[in-house]
Amino acid sequence: MAYSNNPWFTVENTENMLQAIAENYLSEKKLQQWIKLYDFSKVENLPSKTVGLVMAGNIPLVGFHDFLSVFICGHKAQIKLSEKDDKLMPYIYQLMRQIDKRIEGYLQIVPRLKDFDAVIATGSDNSARYFHYYFGKYPNIIRKNRGSVAVLTGQESELDIQALGRDIFQYFGLGCRSVSKLMVPKDYDFNFLLKNLDTYKEVSTHSKYRNNYDYHLAIYLLDKVKHLVNDAVILTEGTSISSPAAVLYYEQYEDDTTLKQSLKKQAENIQCIVGLAEEYLPFGQAQKPELWDYADKVDTIAFLL
Repeated sequence: MAYSNNPWFTVENTENMLQAIAENYLSEKKLQQWIKLYDFSKVENLPSKTVGLVMAGNIPLVGFHDFLSVFICGHKAQIKLSEKDDKLMPYIYQLMRQIDKRIEGYLQIVPRLKDFDAVIATGSDNSARYFHYYFGKYPNIIRKNRGSVAVLTGQESELDIQALGRDIFQYFGLGCRSVSKLMVPKDYDFNFLLKNLDTYKEVSTHSKYRNNYDYHLAIYLLDKVKHLVNDAVILTEGTSISSPAAVLYYEQYEDDTTLKQSLKKQAENIQCIVGLAEEYLPFGQAQKPELWDYADKVDTIAFLL
């Protein structure tokens, strides 16, 4: 049903997300590790609040972490779903009701938010302006567009680049944790990159992804924009962090100093960074956030407490 409603939500992508939720969010060990970071005693005897959640629909169940955060804090979640992802959360809710009917007091799916005490809203840069207008008078977390970056040095192995491919192509590159921008050194060997990313060429058999690929390729050819291609993705130079589906931006850096300056300048638009250096996530791990890896680096639990 989710796939029929939104062809970006393939069965494989939905199963990937469910697996990630099961392993990273619903592991008892990780849940215990997470709540030990906070002092819940201050709110134990306070009445619970109703928190409005405006969920995005770019990838399957992308708002589950917000619901879980509200639930862990003992508040009630009033959820406004995206039309692009309005099948999976109601199904999850029914599963939870089968386990324990008390969930009914903590989760409500509504067509429109009303009578709430605080809001967490996620959307595009454009919708964020509306969120600020409608929800500005309430305590809120309002999130907008972000993308993720891969820092390449030229020292990567074939396995590193193939792992990077998971960060780029999983969920068709539509998530905020999807790598949409490459930072590469001067004189970087793009042939090595394209050859190893070509192992993901099956992604272009998806009709909506292919439409994006063909559209942007035609534009770049007509406008004589410099670009590189394989059967999976189009590479073109660009300063923005977020790129369209089927397109990957790259930017060249001279040395570590200019690299760090560029990343710092765009920090507000970056969700996460993958690379070989210790300060970055390992290749292949961008789409596997832990419970404490908060979107936009805003601590949701601290806000809710």
